[in-house]
Amino acid sequence: MARKRRGRPIDGVLLLHKPTGMTSNRALQIAKRLFFAEKAGHTGSLDPLATGVLPLCFGEATKFSQFLLDADKRYRSTFRLGVRTDSSDADGAVISEVATDGITRAMVERELEAFKGDILQVPSMFSALKHQGQPLYKMARQGVEIERKPRPVTIYSLEILDFRDGPAAEVDVEVHCSKGTYIRSIAEDLGFALGCGAHVKHLHRSASGAFAEQETVDIAELEVLAEQEDYAAMDALLLPADAPVASLPAVILPTQSAWYFRQGNPVMDPQVYRVGDQGDIVRVFCEADEDSEQRFLGLGEITEDGRVAPKRIIANQGT
Repeated sequence: MARKRRGRPIDGVLLLHKPTGMTSNRALQIAKRLFFAEKAGHTGSLDPLATGVLPLCFGEATKFSQFLLDADKRYRSTFRLGVRTDSSDADGAVISEVATDGITRAMVERELEAFKGDILQVPSMFSALKHQGQPLYKMARQGVEIERKPRPVTIYSLEILDFRDGPAAEVDVEVHCSKGTYIRSIAEDLGFALGCGAHVKHLHRSASGAFAEQETVDIAELEVLAEQEDYAAMDALLLPADAPVASLPAVILPTQSAWYFRQGNPVMDPQVYRVGDQGDIVRVFCEADEDSEQRFLGLGEITEDGRVAPKRIIANQGT
């Protein structure tokens, strides 16, 4: 007997403003419960300390969450100089502390230059990376430390927003970086370069890919709508299922070709030659007609002979 599904079969992307002190998974579970959603997933963890943009995918949108995992990110952060913690952020235990009276803004600017561009970064033991199936942060909390290989990341920009000198100096920075970048590692490495140690005091993600903080929704707003059982208003907050891949070119198929595409068959269409080359990934839609609106069918790949072949198809598209 098939297991009865629980929740509403909704599709789309919610841009949640994650509050501090909450894990990304906890934020996901709260949103999933409030929406009474059947299926949901997040697109990369934010530390409990961090706030800001946390895209959540519901239903069929989860098929495209990898595109958000791979997207560039933007952060604003405060580094506390002179204090090292075991986790390199304010949630960790202090392991050393020195006065920073001699640290100047010019010194910080000079050392930060080394972190710009393509760099190698050693992931923190308090990251969510896994070793033999276990997250590193769990091993770190057990007092276990393993060797981590440096990983290539790209820092597109790293700017100082403010610097407060004195015995407890702090620097506010804005970072635009590639996926897999650890801001806490930048703070830790900057502290070593300055000879005083440092950790992340505050961390805020201002953008994930094309999604900015101005578009986010607070949990409190969702709670009000859920209490009123206003699911229509809640669903209106969702971006469409193709939002994670909105930057990809689109192919709009006529109804008959769309039917064959949904059955898993490559189809020929004159648009394919205009939108891309062999191997390119495109969004595929079924054209609107008098009975229905234009529908997102999924992703396709352009073949050598100029057809578009199904790569990731949206379910529940009808006949």
